[in-house]
Amino acid sequence: MGRITVRRAVARITVGGEPVRRIDTLVVEEPLEIRIAGTPLAVTMRTPGHDVELAAGFLVSEGVIGAAEDIRSAIHCGGPGTGGEVNEYNVLDIALAAGVAPPAPDVTRNFYTTSSCGMCGKASIDAVRTVSRFDVRSDPVTVEPEQVAALPDRLRAEQAVFEKTGGLHAAALFDVATGELLVLREDVGRHNAVDKVIGWALLQDRLPLRGMVLQVSGRASFELVQKAVMAGIPVLSAVSAPSSLAAELADEAGLTLIGFVRGDHMNVYTHAQRIAGT
Repeated sequence: MGRITVRRAVARITVGGEPVRRIDTLVVEEPLEIRIAGTPLAVTMRTPGHDVELAAGFLVSEGVIGAAEDIRSAIHCGGPGTGGEVNEYNVLDIALAAGVAPPAPDVTRNFYTTSSCGMCGKASIDAVRTVSRFDVRSDPVTVEPEQVAALPDRLRAEQAVFEKTGGLHAAALFDVATGELLVLREDVGRHNAVDKVIGWALLQDRLPLRGMVLQVSGRASFELVQKAVMAGIPVLSAVSAPSSLAAELADEAGLTLIGFVRGDHMNVYTHAQRIAGT
């Protein structure tokens, strides 16, 4: 696995004071090329680590797979014999199980994604309204407002790499019934953090994620709502604002979308019936 953080010399400047030389810790951002049976599918800028989860979650989000048995193998490739001197673990080749159709060639999609936007290559909104194999609307889960209000602090408390760098997004999956934090992943891209969480769930044979809340740092974009719906997650909670398109998709899909979860306040944008007392 590649490095997650690096150390770099910086000049710490205070207005009116003398510069101070110090060593700072930066989060690593590197490309990951995802291949299906040797054929390049996507390149995403990510923080190295949990790459198989990232690829698996991406494939769930794209509607290619929906269960752990849909993946036969996942191998990092590169280094001697493949055109490189050292395996930098930036190429991951996925072999799908027999009978699982590979992604169809789509000239409307440019599969290059950045750390800030996982869906920038989509040519149209219609192209990203992927049909989920899981019915989010039918999930009857009810969440206490106090439980939701506590999630951002619980997320922040577990962000080990953010504590060192201040430069990472995070996503975590919480079981409403038990209150347990099942998994948390950090990444320079918020969509990658969510894909890693969903990929973890797929590899653990936990899909669909009924009765769960997905808590994310930052805002709730259209792509994060789509990923939640594709994984069967009924509730998405964010510390910042959702976009209009995120709210529109959440409403259509039956997902409860919560934003501005700060202190004892929150805004529920869609399907508020899942919040107790609403």
